[in-house]
Amino acid sequence: MNKTELIGVMAEAAGISRDQAKLALEAFTDNVTSSLTNGRDVRLVGFGSFIAVDRKAGTARNPQTGEAIARPASRTARFRVGEGLKSALNG
Repeated sequence: MNKTELIGVMAEAAGISRDQAKLALEAFTDNVTSSLTNGRDVRLVGFGSFIAVDRKAGTARNPQTGEAIARPASRTARFRVGEGLKSALNG
């Protein structure tokens, strides 16, 4: 499912317009991004948690040449699945 399809499903499920659903989705993603940027995790009980993590610097390999290259330290986001979502996925 892509963003456009998600907006359509959200609009239909909530009984709102596509524009309102788009604004709601953008508000959600903007606030998750802002929270993670400021070092705060976002926990949705029963669904999961978005967590900011630090990656150490290291080495990686260019898959075409096999050449080792330095990978700088960086921050990224991870999603940890909650029990409710895990149960839904596993029946």
